[in-house]
Amino acid sequence: MKYYYTLLLLILSLCVSAQQIDTISLKNMLVAHPELFAGILKHPTQNEVQILYTQIDRDKNNVPHFTSYSYRLDAKHYFYPASTVKLPTAIFALEKINELKNRGIKRATTMHTDSSFTGQSKILADTSAPNGQPSIENYIKKILLVSDNYAYNRLYEFVGREEINKKLKKYNLSNTRIIGRLAVGDGGESAKHTNPIIFITGDKIITQPEQYDSNDYSMHLDNMVQGKGYLDRNDKLVMQPFSFANLNVYTIADQQMVLKRLLFPEIFPKKQRFNLTADDYNFIYHYMSMFPTESKKPTYNRPEYFPAYCKFLFYGGDSTAVINPDIRIFNKPGDSYGYDIDNTYIVDFKNKVEFMLTAVVQSNEDGIYNDNQYEYATVCLPFLKNLGQMIYQYELTRSKKHLPDLSKFKFTYP
Repeated sequence: MKYYYTLLLLILSLCVSAQQIDTISLKNMLVAHPELFAGILKHPTQNEVQILYTQIDRDKNNVPHFTSYSYRLDAKHYFYPASTVKLPTAIFALEKINELKNRGIKRATTMHTDSSFTGQSKILADTSAPNGQPSIENYIKKILLVSDNYAYNRLYEFVGREEINKKLKKYNLSNTRIIGRLAVGDGGESAKHTNPIIFITGDKIITQPEQYDSNDYSMHLDNMVQGKGYLDRNDKLVMQPFSFANLNVYTIADQQMVLKRLLFPEIFPKKQRFNLTADDYNFIYHYMSMFPTESKKPTYNRPEYFPAYCKFLFYGGDSTAVINPDIRIFNKPGDSYGYDIDNTYIVDFKNKVEFMLTAVVQSNEDGIYNDNQYEYATVCLPFLKNLGQMIYQYELTRSKKHLPDLSKFKFTYP
């Protein structure tokens, strides 16, 4: 019996990776709603849109089966992934913690970050944490709740650039590289050097030396040079195209595969599952789906923060959005250089609806980068909101042979 169950999981895993994707239906859905999408469809570049929508159908045993639909999906066409790279980095940080458990290190263990190279930051306290001390656990909370850049940087330094990219390869995320910190102008030699780390548990001190990654991770994609100019670090206008050649890469298909592997580990062979405990999974699900204003510690209050702060698909990141109490969104968004991206699993517990949706859209009409003149509010976020709402409305009408048991994803907040 065990053999047949293992064989079934292997077949499901192969189906996940080998499935042919419908490239027509999503376009027809967009075209059928010109009042929502005509601006994007008529734009010369269609605003760099890429979409991957995955339906989920459960069998009588509640095992999920997937059918995917794409629009302009192209792993060779570059877009800047922004904060979406934080999710795999957070997962790899938890994996590393589990590898260090025999040394007494846990995700809530105090973690001080030292410095040893130009531009590095030393972090010895975290006022947002209940005990005032930094930890992997609190950094991940801040990443999932409000996409905190500095929390991500600390995890990048803890895991190390080389280890992050080895893990990407291990999980067959072959069109992705994560090679730098965020929001600190990281690049070149500084990105290759990561800080010494000090764990403090009781009177015991455990150190991780600084790390250096000599690897290159070269990738040559279309669209890596864009625009007509950019502002340099001194805010001086340079009238040359902006290059993304040395920045992170994280394709739409790879993003959704990370989310699928995280949410539905049971469909993957054991060797291809993340090395996470059941408590780790619940921890991520809980904070990924929590609204920032529901968190007690760290605390995020209005007006700077609001429930839909990190919910781009379906709510459009709108501070005035009316929240549907029956819906929870498990996601990791990103926005930078005019790109808005969201990688999401949307659940309606009342109507037994679930689906995965990953999308990117860009708007930079003046062709200048680093000037903060992007059309997020007028083009990108409305598009993502309308896209999520359209798919949700379709899912409400889609018949299912077996309704899903979604109790795994239902939590009490906070």
